[in-house]
Amino acid sequence: MMIDKWEIVIGCEIHTQLLTKTKAFCACENRYGGMPDTRVCPVCLGLPGAMPRISKGYVELGAVAGLALNCNIARFTKFDRKHYFYPDLAKGYQITQYDIPLCADGYVDLPFRSFPEDEQPGGKKCRPQNFKGEDCIIESNGQKYRRVRIERIHLEEDVGKSLHLQGSHSYIDYNRCGTPLIEIVTKPDMTSPEEAALFMQTVQEILRYVKVTNGNLEEGNMRCDANINLNIWEDGKEYHTPISEIKNLNSFKSIREACTYEAQRQLKQFQEDRQEFVAGYKNTMNWDEEKGVTNIMRTKNSFVDYRFTTEPDIKPFTVSEELIETAVKNVGELPEAKRQRYKKEFSMTDFDVETITSTKELAMFFEDAAAKSKNPKKAVNIILAELLAVLNEKRETISDVKITPAHIAEFADALEDGKITSKQGKEVFAEMMASNKRPLEIIKEKGMKVVSDSAEIDKIVQDVIAANPKAIEDFKSGKTNVTGWLMGQVMKLSHGKANPKQATEILNKYLSKM
Repeated sequence: MMIDKWEIVIGCEIHTQLLTKTKAFCACENRYGGMPDTRVCPVCLGLPGAMPRISKGYVELGAVAGLALNCNIARFTKFDRKHYFYPDLAKGYQITQYDIPLCADGYVDLPFRSFPEDEQPGGKKCRPQNFKGEDCIIESNGQKYRRVRIERIHLEEDVGKSLHLQGSHSYIDYNRCGTPLIEIVTKPDMTSPEEAALFMQTVQEILRYVKVTNGNLEEGNMRCDANINLNIWEDGKEYHTPISEIKNLNSFKSIREACTYEAQRQLKQFQEDRQEFVAGYKNTMNWDEEKGVTNIMRTKNSFVDYRFTTEPDIKPFTVSEELIETAVKNVGELPEAKRQRYKKEFSMTDFDVETITSTKELAMFFEDAAAKSKNPKKAVNIILAELLAVLNEKRETISDVKITPAHIAEFADALEDGKITSKQGKEVFAEMMASNKRPLEIIKEKGMKVVSDSAEIDKIVQDVIAANPKAIEDFKSGKTNVTGWLMGQVMKLSHGKANPKQATEILNKYLSKM
């Protein structure tokens, strides 16, 4: 038999640690790193008689995350126990949410421009397992997006961290026990490894914008489990391969490469032994990044394995309208909405808006500078071409700079008003970054003054023409590119102070008569 075609089906489960001051159910500090087993108490260690209490900030941040990802917020919810037995799970069960999650029925829209050209969905319909629904390509404000539906976002606590050292010993750091998590569970709407990686990247960006998480993949406070299988058409019949859950992927590169490898592995396995999808059955895989392969860890036959029960030590609770209203205010304008607004208000390119909205702090810095400047476009160009170049060189972020948006606005206006030339601007900007002085103060201190007197500029132009007869002969013979060189000589003779616009007009006037 010959395979007619096949496609990948991916759903993601993203675990994200929240930026609360304390852990989910106790007063221990919520912080990454530190000496092992120093931020623990009877509650997060699950000692007999210890009673958990819900952190209000935990529920608030969970609601903010849900609203930012377009979910509905439950007005009534509860916690449950999920039983399984690993050394890093101190209690022998995990406090989570099972049948009444805090958030449900959301979505994330992935802009088409973010896909590599050869990977754009191009109008494909969602065709996940047993789903016969609407087209997942949507349009908004003239932009195309690939919609990934979110089934649920539930609250749960993190577990400890196993440390496997060289030799025969393993250790456990319980500092992470009880760290507040949300788990974001999608529908199986993604049809390529690139989509899965872009989805996680977009979620990371959104949740960072609303100050829910640090989203540092290298620290493990955001990680992804990818559920993947294949739809295969052979001789007119449709087949589905068993689902594999690839655990704890902690980089966008890992998501792409692990899903790519697993898809090929499943295709080969189907061709060899015809294994097909069985409801409730799943292979749990790990990703060996060094070897570039997935390896089976265990199999799951049903969720009954977890023996979910209602958490008896935490009463079901209601989520107040006041909490939800506060969460709505904390979400604010999200990055994609900012990009579309910037493109309209400031005529910015896709590249410019992607760069300027890369962090909320940078976007806010720009908005403040643009509001204070006569020419917002000039302000954004200074930030993109000058300020970010300095930050990249120093490996710093916008939060590290001492200058304010007012510095950028004043600098942009000095250029716009012709108080300094672009050449002088380089000197002013460098001094501004080094000393934190305002641009007008620097201009005054350095005695910078643009020469705008027509007679004075006229004399400088005549002197340049008289001193460069060969260049003039070249111009007369048709070498018009010499004009730029002559203009450079004018600026040099004026020590960079000649008004460039006036100097260009006067130079062109003389050359046109030759």
